[in-house]
Amino acid sequence: MSRTYAGARLRRLREDRGLKQAELARLLGISPSYLNQMEHESRPLTVPVLLRLTETFGIDAGFFSERDTSRLVADLREALAGAVDAARVSPSDLSELAARMPDVATALIDLARRNRGLAEQVSEVAEGRGPGAGAVSARPPRSAHEEIREFFYRRRNYLHETDLAAESLAARIGIRPGEVRRALTTRLAEHGVRLADDPSGQRHGHRDDQHHQHHYDPETRVLHLSARLRPGQRAFRMATQLALLEHGDAISALAAEDFPTGSQAWTLARIGIANYYAAALILPYRAFHAAAEEVRYDIERLTDRFGLGHETVCHRLSTLQRPKLRGVPFSFVRVDRAGNLSKRQSATDFHFSRTGGTCPLWGVYDAFAAPGRIHVQVAAMPDGQRHLWTSRTVTRNRGGWGEPGKTFVIALGCEIRHASRVVYSDGLDLDNAAAATPIGMGCRVCERTDCPQRAVPPLDRALSVDEHSSTFVPYPVREGGPPSGNRTPHGG
Repeated sequence: MSRTYAGARLRRLREDRGLKQAELARLLGISPSYLNQMEHESRPLTVPVLLRLTETFGIDAGFFSERDTSRLVADLREALAGAVDAARVSPSDLSELAARMPDVATALIDLARRNRGLAEQVSEVAEGRGPGAGAVSARPPRSAHEEIREFFYRRRNYLHETDLAAESLAARIGIRPGEVRRALTTRLAEHGVRLADDPSGQRHGHRDDQHHQHHYDPETRVLHLSARLRPGQRAFRMATQLALLEHGDAISALAAEDFPTGSQAWTLARIGIANYYAAALILPYRAFHAAAEEVRYDIERLTDRFGLGHETVCHRLSTLQRPKLRGVPFSFVRVDRAGNLSKRQSATDFHFSRTGGTCPLWGVYDAFAAPGRIHVQVAAMPDGQRHLWTSRTVTRNRGGWGEPGKTFVIALGCEIRHASRVVYSDGLDLDNAAAATPIGMGCRVCERTDCPQRAVPPLDRALSVDEHSSTFVPYPVREGGPPSGNRTPHGG
């Protein structure tokens, strides 16, 4: 059995929980000096300590594996693309930095994004497209929405106290299939809230052309719901509002752990947590987990049993990470035809690209060719990790003739070691690595040099350009050659 040295990750876990070494050592039943040696990688993590960590903090053992850094390494490759391309930084340097000093790596990523934002603003001003001289200011390293994705990623897409509170309320008010809206209506009435259907989908009392799914008026305590919402959507909006009424202070406090109170990111975090609570309320953990295990995560059977939409069920499946009662750790993705990821949340370490699009060989795009049917793919990342992906389209229309709709693909993926628990693995050769489709996280940072679908040259390899021959690979690399910063044909 190989030894696991994970001092940086162990230290980060302790610091994130606000624990001193002596406190964590006491929880783990070891001496502070032994813990100190593990944090400084003088000793490896032992199996008993690893088991106590997973039980104490509700984390997957994979948190301490080398694969935990793959997403951070990919982010570093994106952020430091110029340095990698110029051979000032090697891929092995990035891997070591991500493994040993993850906080420093994250700081470098944030600085690189801030510099990129500043450069874009200066360019806009120089070209007369910006607000004018003197108006340039540092942009935040991430957008507020990206910060919210990171908020949930850091928590492995599971909010323990929020989930428990929602399940407790579900039991008290009688949430069960077929009676969800009745129970929610009764509970909202206890808060003095009444429901009103809005046939136009417009905000009550406003003559704007913005169509809304719901609008709550705190003064009149009326929750307006668009008549165009399906029953499951209505229940979700009702549950979200109930979350803010029942646990508004707790939701605010959780959001404030990462964001300044009153900021845009804090408000978005409140909405995200309320949405999480709503899903946990209408799909209580133990009942939903038992049903998912019973049908081996068959999404269509779960949507029929609980009367909810495909996206809602998939999203809830990606949150089943309660300690001692874990489900399959899924990554959840919502993507459009252009490859834009409008949602990406994960209970595992699948590394999504933030820039430059996604891989065209990823099976999620096949779902657009056959709407309404579930597609299955075993995909392999460049680092050897294999995942089982299921994907299906969902279409949303506001209902009127001529009104534009929108179509997305909803995808769930899990590591191949969990695939046998999922019904969609039946008939697949999970042990045959060669049967997996090789994909990457986007051409800009993908390490696959032999991919015929590649759209841009690899960052850290010199190109082989020969006027007397051509290849099926659009950007052939020079075998055994050193990395080169010149990506033009003349540099080959």
